Amino acid sequence: MTDGAVSPHPDDEFHPPTNDDPYWTETCWFTFTVPDRRLSGQLYPFFRTNQGVTAGGAYFWDDRGSEPWNCLYAKNFWHLPIPDQPLSNITLANGIHYRCLEPLTRYVIRYDDPDGDELHVDLEFTAVTPPHYLGGSHLDQPGRYTGTIVLRGETIPVDAYGFRDRSWGVRSQFGPGLAGSPARRGGYSYATASDRDAFHTITMDFGSGCQSIHGYLLRDGVWAKLTSAVREVVKRDDRGFQTQVRIDGVDQLGRELHAEGICLNHLAFPINPNLFTINCLTAWTFDGVTAYGEDHDNWSAPAIRAFARDYLGYARPSS
Repeated sequence: MTDGAVSPHPDDEFHPPTNDDPYWTETCWFTFTVPDRRLSGQLYPFFRTNQGVTAGGAYFWDDRGSEPWNCLYAKNFWHLPIPDQPLSNITLANGIHYRCLEPLTRYVIRYDDPDGDELHVDLEFTAVTPPHYLGGSHLDQPGRYTGTIVLRGETIPVDAYGFRDRSWGVRSQFGPGLAGSPARRGGYSYATASDRDAFHTITMDFGSGCQSIHGYLLRDGVWAKLTSAVREVVKRDDRGFQTQVRIDGVDQLGRELHAEGICLNHLAFPINPNLFTINCLTAWTFDGVTAYGEDHDNWSAPAIRAFARDYLGYARPSS
């Protein structure tokens, strides 16, 4: 870091591209909520290192407004220059500022609306568990956010569990499936009740439902990887957005996970060109506790069009 405060872990920094593919990508996503206001927020830079450009997304929504044009706040700037700064202490032209305070554990998360005084974010993320790695190029981590959001002059205190993830590697924006895979849909689901009880799973549908490819169960302070899990959308509303979700799984210790989720808000948007997501603040019940987290209904661009047109009845032949 430039101020000499810490020596960050290599996974807090940009990773040297392993080739010159223009679609080599790094992400650095932080997501947080204010449950009693049904308020969600997330910051999502999408770095194309070999091209020298980044996108910078900032999204905030509650249970009134579910798309970028009618939610509380949504701006995603493309083709910003990547500054000559380490990822562990970086400020982007769109107003995102990240700073690592403790390697893989504590981060300053800030955002200042570049076009005015509409939104300011000043948060600190403190991890609940060590990062959980998917292969050698992706990590997920639950944590607690504290600080404030100032939205159009109103100061909103934040003190709740949330999440972060990081990925690095080639990620094309082309193809019928998600992240270059055959899967056209999937999910991202988590809840954190405390530093002793939590779960997370990433699911992909390769033809037999949304099956877990990555996840964990934290129960009574004992952490273990999920060996299998299925995410099922139990109910959808008239737009096709998920309103009730179920996760059933088993971890490496043989412990079963049964989680029921009720979605409290929705934001439907393309978080990158070939990933359309419906993000929801979700009240999850598992192991006899109710905790807040999220559920994401993820689709490739062609898959969400096909699903939505069929669900809404637009695919019927003209009479």
